[in-house]
Amino acid sequence: MRGLVLFVLLALMGVGVGLMLIRPQPLSESDIAGITGDAKRGQAIFTAAGCASCHYRPGATDDEKLVLAGGQRFASDFGTFIAPNISPDPVHGIGNWTLAEFGSAVMRGVSPDGSHYYPAFPYTAYALMEVQDMADIHAYILTLPASDTPSAAHEITFPFNNRLAAGAWKFLFFDPQFATPESDDPQVTRGRYLSEALAHCGECHTPRGALGNLDMTRWLAGAPNPTGSGNIPPLTPGQLEWSAEDIAFYLETGFTPSYDSAGGHMAAVVENFSKLPPEDRAAVAAYLKALPGG
Repeated sequence: MRGLVLFVLLALMGVGVGLMLIRPQPLSESDIAGITGDAKRGQAIFTAAGCASCHYRPGATDDEKLVLAGGQRFASDFGTFIAPNISPDPVHGIGNWTLAEFGSAVMRGVSPDGSHYYPAFPYTAYALMEVQDMADIHAYILTLPASDTPSAAHEITFPFNNRLAAGAWKFLFFDPQFATPESDDPQVTRGRYLSEALAHCGECHTPRGALGNLDMTRWLAGAPNPTGSGNIPPLTPGQLEWSAEDIAFYLETGFTPSYDSAGGHMAAVVENFSKLPPEDRAAVAAYLKALPGG
């Protein structure tokens, strides 16, 4: 009997330690102390981060893309994730979220009710964002039109539909740090921030492991297309033989050096980058050219 009691106690201790390790870790009020968002500045950061590209309703065009009603579907090996409503609606969107709650979602993958978000939401990249930039995005979103469209539930099955599994995934793989070393060149450093933190290029262009984690040893080396046939191309200099000027031109126009054009989700990336200053497109190009050869 004593052995059974000891076993149960040890098992309970193990469960307790496990739950502690995978507990949500939101931002605290001290993390955002003194931070005030600037909506005007936030517009460019929102665009670079591609927020609207995932959260406007399917089929939206032109100004309708600023109504962040959600509904787009993203297929994966673990099921289909559906982008939620992040408009300023106080009931179905984020209109009643505090800055700390918004920051916890974007930079820590934690919802206002304390649940883990699935890493289909690229908080693993946004965790590298400056807190001020996060606050500026929040301020800008609150100026956009509200939508009362309810968010749809993800279409995923057990065990992946258990939020504790997302917590375990974070424990194993969520380690916010840049994939490449800081450069002495300010232009490359700016390109790294745009590429790795805001535009989250690695989410599509880096291959993944069996549990959906990015293989950081093959950063931007290309990956299978999760939503269609074929592969997403590599961006490393040994495999992408475009000049810096070619890359910047592509990000502005969508045209490759051979006059092919961007398609799929990359078309949305180009749409976003075409709205940014030329210096930002040049910075991304400089960053990509500075990567080690693939």
